[in-house]
Amino acid sequence: MSLRVVMLLLLIAGRAWAQPAADGDAAPEPDPDSLGRTTPDQLKADDAQFKFLAYFFTRGEATNVAPTNDLLQGRVAGRLFGPNTTQTSDATAFVLEQRLIPFFIFEPKILDRFARLRASFEINFTWGDSSYGVGANFGGALSGRQINIETQNIEAEFRLRPGWFLNIGLQRLWDSVRDPYRTFFSTISLSGSRLAFWGSDAVGITVYGQQWGESFKLGAYDLYHNKVNEDDHVLLFELMTDRDVYRGWHVGANVRYLRDTSSGAGGVSVLGQGPDSSLADYNGTFRFPFGGAKYNANLAWVGLDTSYNPEFTGGRLGASAFLVASLGRVDVQQMDGSYKKAADVLGLAFDARLGYRYGRTRNDIVTGEVIYTTGDSNGIADGRYSGVITGNTYGAPAAAYVSSGAYLLLPHANVVNRFYAAVSDISNNGLGLTAGTLNASYDLVRNVLTLKLGAAVGSSNVAPAGGGHFIGVEGNAMLTWRVRVFLALEAHTAYLHLGDFYDSPQMQPAGGKGRPADPWTAFLDLKWLMF
Repeated sequence: MSLRVVMLLLLIAGRAWAQPAADGDAAPEPDPDSLGRTTPDQLKADDAQFKFLAYFFTRGEATNVAPTNDLLQGRVAGRLFGPNTTQTSDATAFVLEQRLIPFFIFEPKILDRFARLRASFEINFTWGDSSYGVGANFGGALSGRQINIETQNIEAEFRLRPGWFLNIGLQRLWDSVRDPYRTFFSTISLSGSRLAFWGSDAVGITVYGQQWGESFKLGAYDLYHNKVNEDDHVLLFELMTDRDVYRGWHVGANVRYLRDTSSGAGGVSVLGQGPDSSLADYNGTFRFPFGGAKYNANLAWVGLDTSYNPEFTGGRLGASAFLVASLGRVDVQQMDGSYKKAADVLGLAFDARLGYRYGRTRNDIVTGEVIYTTGDSNGIADGRYSGVITGNTYGAPAAAYVSSGAYLLLPHANVVNRFYAAVSDISNNGLGLTAGTLNASYDLVRNVLTLKLGAAVGSSNVAPAGGGHFIGVEGNAMLTWRVRVFLALEAHTAYLHLGDFYDSPQMQPAGGKGRPADPWTAFLDLKWLMF
């Protein structure tokens, strides 16, 4: 299966520099505190028509989490203890995995920076996995020779006017107004909707622009097209805006609309996609019980967000928040071929983050965060679903809420082929979520060696049958050594103590084998951003 989440993260930190600074097309400064030892000068654009950069990531993990499915030993995503067959045991699993994400940018001189082509790919594999074969996320065995290159982005960009850009093709689908090709990922993941609703790639047309002191984004995407001669598509449209109202304090609004007439056609492998699909179970979202009947879904998201200095670059205090309403209607086909309302959708998600930089560097910080999503106690039995719906209903994964600081309770970004968590989607299987995280970090050696300690706790707003509300409490730690500029070595560990939420048979592995053992992980990783 193709996992795109980590590419979401570090590729932008490297790629943001790649555009020449002209007519409002500014190249931001690389993030010195993420990978670099010292603060470099802003990278200067050169006259080359062709540019290349890449992100190399390798990771070795010891954990008590492993899937029972032999085909998923090195490749697993979704909800911990869900249909992906992940479970915990007394045994220790050892996994080494590797990723390379190359980026190519072509900007012909003859067009005078009017147009550029971007292409990025992934090559992911688990060490010792397979060779002489074909398949995404496979490879790494003796002799190598595995065909596993994955297309990530192929898109053309055109400068409509200073500060306005049109993008056509396979590109970022992120719930942020900011241009992903001119913004550090850290900025995107700590502002807007935090990728909690959409964080993947899709084919479409987008326009990014700045006017009257505001930022704008207009997008249209063809998520699934299916049969070209039938109306069985999944289309997504979005309009977003953001304004700097006072000295770095941003306020934004957004609306998205999704029209789904696919009845689950297409999708991820044999899992399918959409509200009534195995993918919903797999990703830990709510599965509408239609029994395979045809349906039409009209879904919308309306949101407000605000942020102030979320990366602590403009002062000691930083904050961000968002409020998103998930709403719509799903109709199911009747015996006579007509469609009748099966459920209205109305759910809410709220997130707030507050932090303080107490020391000399951007790493000397303390942050706290809470997230709340509404849940539903009886599914759609009353003709209404009061939980939230995210992109995880349509992709694997297509929402990437990875900036909370948790590792096992909520998803973490430092992965290649193994992307799972106790709560892999903020809907928490449609039951709703109340969770909080607390993180503190300190530079033991300024801009070179950083220690971070964190904690996370989560509760289900609706208890599953036979279980309680308490999901679990997590403790974690990280030590980062920035060996050179854009080259870092990191050590991570986390432990999640499970609560009575897992007394429910439906939350246990394979539908009920008793409460599972507490999960833990420890891993080393090497990050190298090259250009």
